[in-house]
Formats: sequence, C-alpha cells, structure tokens
Amino acid sequence: MSPPIDDVSASARIAGPGEDIGPEELALAARNHGLPLEALRYDVTPPGLHYVLTHYDIPAADASTWQITVRGDVRRPLTVTMDELRSMPSATVRVTMECAGNGRARLTPRPVSQPWLVEAVGTAEWTGVPLRALLADAAPGPGAVEAIFTGADHGVERGVEQDYARSLPLSVATGRDSDVLVAYAMNGLPLPPQHGHPVRLVVPGWYGMAHVKWLRDITVTDTPFTGFQQAEAYRLRQDPGEAGEPVTRIAPRSLLVPPGFPDFMSRTRVVRPGTVRLEGRAWSGRAPVTAVEVSTDHCRTWETADLAPGDGAPWAWRRWEHTWTAAPGHHVLSTRARDAEGNVQPVDPPWNRGGFANNAVQRVDVLCLRPAD
Repeated sequence: MSPPIDDVSASARIAGPGEDIGPEELALAARNHGLPLEALRYDVTPPGLHYVLTHYDIPAADASTWQITVRGDVRRPLTVTMDELRSMPSATVRVTMECAGNGRARLTPRPVSQPWLVEAVGTAEWTGVPLRALLADAAPGPGAVEAIFTGADHGVERGVEQDYARSLPLSVATGRDSDVLVAYAMNGLPLPPQHGHPVRLVVPGWYGMAHVKWLRDITVTDTPFTGFQQAEAYRLRQDPGEAGEPVTRIAPRSLLVPPGFPDFMSRTRVVRPGTVRLEGRAWSGRAPVTAVEVSTDHCRTWETADLAPGDGAPWAWRRWEHTWTAAPGHHVLSTRARDAEGNVQPVDPPWNRGGFANNAVQRVDVLCLRPAD
C-alpha cells in the first residue's frame, strides 16, 4: 500500500517564536520572484521583472492544440481554439497585479508560506477577449451565479490533489465596467510560460489568486464554488476553525523607489546630504487613489506627495514624487496611499493566519552621509 498523500503535504501553520525562514520557504522564494523595486520607475513592467507566483508546475502548453471549454449552466456550450480566440474582438487593459500574500514575511508571528516582503507586484498591458463577450456567446442560464476558471497546473496542497481553480460571481465576470479578460498577450507579445502561456484570466482590481493562468475550462454554475482555492486557501482568518472572509480586491498600497544606492547585504540605502527626489507608485483595487503621503522620520510626521494623473488607466498604478532635504544620519522613509473610498494604508500590519492583504506601510532604511564622506 502506498503512503497517504498527506505524507508529502503539510498543513498550514504559523512559525514558532524566533523561528527563522526555513529551507522550504527559501525554495519557494527562489522559485518565485518579486519586482526589483527600482523597476517601479517603469509605467509598464517588462515581463521578466513582473512578479511571479506559481502554485505548482509551469505546465507544458502547445498553443496550436490548446482549447478552452465553456460549459455548465449555459445554453450554448463552447470549445474555443487559440486561433478562434485571437480572431474575436479584443481589448487591451493596463492592470496592476499584486499577490494576495505580498507582505507576509513582515508579519509577526509569520504564516509559513511564500515569504514575500513588499515586491510581489507588477503592471502590464494585457490583451485578450473580454470575458463578458465569451460568456454572452455561451448564454448562461437564468439561475447561474458564478463562473469557475480552471487552469492546467496540477498539484497537491494541504493534502488536497487538485487543478488550480477559482471562481468569480457572474456580476463581476460579466459586468460592463469590470474589464475582465481572457488574455493571450502581455505587453504586446504572446504570454511568457511563467505568465500563463498561451491564455490566462486577468481580473482588474483583484489580487493575483483570481487571475487563473494556463486557462483551459470555464464552468458556469448555479451554486457557489467550494473548491480548495476558493473556500479554504484564500480566506482572512484569525483562528483555524473559522470560515473567514474571502480575499478579493486589492487594498491600497504605495511603494517607494529606494533612493541613492544600496549596501549589498542589508539593502540599506545610502544618499548624500541635500535635495533627494523621492518617487514611487500607488494603487488600489477598491477605488481610485486620491492621495499619497511620505514620511522621512519613521512615520512620526507625513507630507503630501505630488500625484501624477491617472492617464486613463483606472486599473493601473499611479506615479508620485516628493522632494526631501536629506541631513546626515539614519532615516526611515515610508509612504502611504489613500483611495476615493477612504481606505488608507495602516502603519501597523493587519494580521491573519494566511498572511494575506498586508498593506502596512513600507519602511526603507537610509543612511545620509556627512559632507566629508
């Protein structure tokens, strides 16, 4: 008799007091990667610098034989090839995508998983077919409530063998202002393998777990989806036994391009005295960003930064800048965003067992040299 699959699939856990990041987390950190913060200078992130999180393996995918099925509670089931998909009317949407676990490694106690700091983000121009058009062709039934999206990536998580799958309410999937895409291009080129080649879902304003990669099936249902990634994994829980609230839209965040130059190991920044131009990006999936503030004294006081126009891309980050007069000594720089619904980044991180949606303010250690240095 073979051993149970639980022998290779651990339960979720919280790091013990003083427990450092272990080999399994280091392996995840090496496999996945975040955005180098200096790349915040780009309006659109080059694909190789965009953050990547892959739950299981990157599947082998041949675009010439790939098909997407649309089935379930629909009047006209569909099977769509990539050539057929590319022949349909398309749209291009600039979208800032952020991993739901961004900031997890900064929590105390630390949920043991992919140990993100603040770099799990990127902005791309995605091209594809609006999901509402594809679903309109399939004609969901009058009782349909959700669409389930299944990828080709297969693995085991917390003892559950599964294809990666997530769902969206039909009100989101077919909303006129949602801009959800079945996307086949990133920044004008075919999707790279790590970003879902040949086709993926892009859900503007939602954390990355909703953007199912290597999309192969869409199933419309008349009941809510209860799969692992929907009902178990991405929930905001304080205690193991509670159902928790679902992780959905991106909380507001602002990140600073680290100024000056870095120490190799500590990443402490070094600047010279005088005028230092600070810049960064801010975004929110809940409402447009309306203000960004900057602190140069460890969050004791805040000053308003200059926020650039939105450039007609409501789902993408916005550039901001601020002038700082640096004096010799050690400083801690932070930035925080506020959106039109009044959501603002907290100074202290919000804790939950999964380490999700931690949008606490960034802290950047800076050493300003003396003039003689």
